[in-house]
Amino acid sequence: MAMAYTPGLKRKASTTITKVRKLPIKGKVLVKEGERISYDTEVASTNLPGKVNVLNLALILELESSTGVFEEERKSLELSKYLLKNVGDTCEAGEVIARRKTFFGLYQRECQVPVKGSIEYVSDVTGQCLIREPPIPLNLKAYIPGTVTKVIPNEGVEIETLAALIQGIFGIGEETHGELMLLSESENDALTEDLLTEECAGKIVVGGSIVDGPTLKKAVELGVKGIIVGGIKDADLSSFLGYSIGVAITGEERMGLTLILTEGFGKMSMAVKTFSFLKEFEGRLACINGATQIRAGVIRPEIIIPLDESSRDGSEDEELHLEGLTSGLPVRIIGPPYFGAIGHVTDLPVDLQTVETESKVRVLKVELEDGSNVTVPRANVELIEE
Repeated sequence: MAMAYTPGLKRKASTTITKVRKLPIKGKVLVKEGERISYDTEVASTNLPGKVNVLNLALILELESSTGVFEEERKSLELSKYLLKNVGDTCEAGEVIARRKTFFGLYQRECQVPVKGSIEYVSDVTGQCLIREPPIPLNLKAYIPGTVTKVIPNEGVEIETLAALIQGIFGIGEETHGELMLLSESENDALTEDLLTEECAGKIVVGGSIVDGPTLKKAVELGVKGIIVGGIKDADLSSFLGYSIGVAITGEERMGLTLILTEGFGKMSMAVKTFSFLKEFEGRLACINGATQIRAGVIRPEIIIPLDESSRDGSEDEELHLEGLTSGLPVRIIGPPYFGAIGHVTDLPVDLQTVETESKVRVLKVELEDGSNVTVPRANVELIEE
């Protein structure tokens, strides 16, 4: 039987989720193994190095520059004669750290630091002074509630929880949390401005087929934490962001809310099962993240709905075998011109076929939900795990 590996798009009513939460640099872990924690529990903390500001003391103090080609040939500027503070000393914004008097003391040049910080380095050769701003505290939160299953000394933790999981096809925005609130009556209905009210503040709202730019802007104004919907027009997304998203990894956007598309771009009704999942869990806490990367190292936006341990029925983690594609498996197309379409594999031709780019690739045939049959490169589909 012909087989080919393809990534999976997960949609599970109950599964065990493990998240590794690590600091970017070494710090302090604040929780213990076995501890039950909330999504907003601070699990680790550290101090990030402050920004470095470069001051050209030679220029500011009007010192004669050295012209030697090699550093050892340059004469010392003897900055210590003009410094009012030493390396390692702290200074306030606007404070004078160096002064040079000329013309019998009647005229002087002063160097004021633009920011609060500490003097990290002074060069008698280049005349440069480095001012390091104060460290930036970083408190890493759990993101999901659950149990700490492992402590990584000085770095972070592993957290495990039982949850429902839905992966989207595309998203923007950071990790956020809120109560799920359905605003559309069906998977076919658009999420429009008139459906948004003050009751949506702090919530993760769910629409059906599409959301537009004005609705996104109103959601931000109301304090909506996130939006889950089938699709959006590319022009609306670009207008909301202020730029074209391109193919780079997303997730760092700070637009005031996180947006997750479950189907793709354009008006695309949310998959019936996905909408049913979200309707079933309305009113529950959802932890969502819009981070997306479609190319190598696939990252999918996610919707995690934590469950009580009493919900465990032994059926979680019954995943599809990802070693290959076989006829009959559900897939989603992730490349044009059928981006976002859902169907089932009907055939896996063995021979290479020439596509529009004139490249020869392995393809598969898919019967879409509307009954039509299409042929697409195998690299342009992903499994839907149910």
